[in-house]
Amino acid sequence: MADGGIVGAEMATPMDPPANEQPPSVARRVLRELNHGSVGWALGLAIAVALLLNPMFMRPLPVLLGRTLFVALMLVLVFHGVGLLRQTLLPRWLAQTIAVGLTAPLATAIVYLVDTSGSVASFLENPYRINGFLWIAGCALAIGLIVALGALVRERDALTRSQALQFEIERGRLERQALDARLALLTAQIEPHFLFNTLANVQALVDTGSPRAAPVLKSLIAYLRAAMPRLQEGAAAPALRDELDLVRAYLDLMHLRMPDRLQVQIDVDAALHGVRFPPMVLLTLVENAVRHGIDPSEQGGAVEVGGRLDAATQRARLWVADTGLGLRGGPLNAGTGLQNARERLRGTCGADAQLELTPNAPRGARAEIAFSVHAA
Repeated sequence: MADGGIVGAEMATPMDPPANEQPPSVARRVLRELNHGSVGWALGLAIAVALLLNPMFMRPLPVLLGRTLFVALMLVLVFHGVGLLRQTLLPRWLAQTIAVGLTAPLATAIVYLVDTSGSVASFLENPYRINGFLWIAGCALAIGLIVALGALVRERDALTRSQALQFEIERGRLERQALDARLALLTAQIEPHFLFNTLANVQALVDTGSPRAAPVLKSLIAYLRAAMPRLQEGAAAPALRDELDLVRAYLDLMHLRMPDRLQVQIDVDAALHGVRFPPMVLLTLVENAVRHGIDPSEQGGAVEVGGRLDAATQRARLWVADTGLGLRGGPLNAGTGLQNARERLRGTCGADAQLELTPNAPRGARAEIAFSVHAA
């Protein structure tokens, strides 16, 4: 007669109240645990048992129904009440099962003692009452234990699913924290990689006494003033327009260093300027094109930075193409900078983000990034 609705969150161990609040009484907690589903199941089973036993009883159906309803409600209250108590000697599920087993005959005995005005002798001397007691108590015990055990099994399943969901949420939170920490580390590795290379270029101009050393140094100072706040953003992803500003500043520096050997073209769709993009990734590709493609080449070459957005698929393409030495030298396919760029690109733009390096006909190399704008 315990109900099948005693499942899930109803059976979960209640949370401890805050230290500054008085814990509610057991009676209030039991009433709070009861819901329409629990009471409805109990009433339905009580009515079904009364209808089944009615042909065997001399009492009218309303009297029999009142007895089964009382026993059913007592089983529900005891089941919930024991479940809310702090168990120290027995597991909670075992205590609830024992309580249901004891309550079934005790509640039935109370019904018959009320009917005999508390006279045990009158009860024992009437075989019809003893027979009715055995039928009601037996049905209550059998049905109550079956439903209670079923409810406990469903509660265990619900608790397992809840814990699994909590574990998934916690794992996702830890994975995001780990990704943020890794992106911060990758950014920290990229910053000195770029800055030291740029300073080495300035040093080379100063050592050779080039008259371009002063304007290059001035441009470098202006670049650093614009770049340093962005470098401190860590894992945060500014808009692509911010990265393009850095790329233009860097290429201006390189053009001042080798004006006759470097040509620059930047053409990125305006629709992509507001897209979130990891800092220093595009700049790393441009730097590789200059350092490993244009700079070692005797005749120099051109660097093209482009970007297009496919409005139908919302798929963006960014590329950095040069007409330098190409992939023969090897560094373009490896290195800390490019590996970091791939990691940070996937971390910000989604797992489907790609970075591919291919030859650029008739000579040179082409680095192309593809990612979904909605995932960025």
